[in-house]
Amino acid sequence: MEEAAFSIIFSDLKDPRVDRTKKHNLLEIIALSILACLCGADSYVDIEAYGIARINWLKSFLELENGIPSHDTIGRVFSQIDPDEFEKCFSEWVRQIANLTSKVIAFDGKTIRGSRNGDHAISLVTAFAAENQLVLGQQAVDGKSNEITAIPELIKMLYLKGKIVTIDAMGTQTAIAEQIIAKGGDYLLAVKGNQKNLLDEMEFIFQIEQMQKFKEAQFDYAETIEKGHGRIETRKCWILSGEDYVGELSKKWLGLKSLVFIESERKIGEKKEKSMRYFISSLESNARQILEVQRSHWAIENSLHWVLDVAFNEDKSRMRKDKAAENFAIIRKMSLNLLRLDKSKKIGVKGKRLTCAWDDEYLMQILSLA
Repeated sequence: MEEAAFSIIFSDLKDPRVDRTKKHNLLEIIALSILACLCGADSYVDIEAYGIARINWLKSFLELENGIPSHDTIGRVFSQIDPDEFEKCFSEWVRQIANLTSKVIAFDGKTIRGSRNGDHAISLVTAFAAENQLVLGQQAVDGKSNEITAIPELIKMLYLKGKIVTIDAMGTQTAIAEQIIAKGGDYLLAVKGNQKNLLDEMEFIFQIEQMQKFKEAQFDYAETIEKGHGRIETRKCWILSGEDYVGELSKKWLGLKSLVFIESERKIGEKKEKSMRYFISSLESNARQILEVQRSHWAIENSLHWVLDVAFNEDKSRMRKDKAAENFAIIRKMSLNLLRLDKSKKIGVKGKRLTCAWDDEYLMQILSLA
């Protein structure tokens, strides 16, 4: 790789190996892994095979003084790298290479089902720039219940001034709301059973106001209808604001300005599905904006989690030793970010990986973004 953001930032990553085992340069192992991943490699064996097949070309910009590292060496390195240091390098690298215009930063957890850390599969909380479709950072947790502790650690690393942070119910905690506000951001937080008193109160308030047709309420309303693929989806949003509704709650939830109720109905043929969701937000009362923000949140499912499983086979990964699963997840996300930054080809991520493997000129174009 060229002396770019990647080389500068990741050169500071501490090598976990003792001197006698440093046959291969750490930065070159990481670079080789990204190159191989861009070209379709999903395992350590794949990376070694890619390196052996392309060694002459690779030596045009990598030293590879001792040749291509074995798959055992690659696996051992990724199992030993400090994931917190690796994550900090990753977050700084994204900040350097990407012109982030995304207003919405979505946080969500995903389990890598084939991985293991003791008795449990590895779960990762990821921050995702919804409009740019870029991963900004990740934090590992031991299980879904520990997202409460992982989210604040991830927030610490990110620049959130002027951004809107969206998190599912697990992240609806007073300390997390305070942290987002302290970093200059706004929040839209889902309210579910883990905040039962708040949920009960909001359900009661909206039921009363709906019965009274919001006659005396300070509220805003918006509705959207989408049609496609034989499906009609209607979303209705009501927002209550003002001292009567948020006054007492804002003493507990820093920055709180709006109570949000969204009713969604999906119709496929004669079948109808309806869902009702509640949110608290530091945003001003603007129902249309809230609908857009809430819809943007789900980009992390469709544009990240689904892509990692389908295009990168993440759920099938069997990287289990020590910190390997967590660290190699960053390699996948770096590769995905690079492919997303390229706008020259109007094809999917899987197609871009194949093109990288087939076309050295295109691969070098992708690498120039790093």
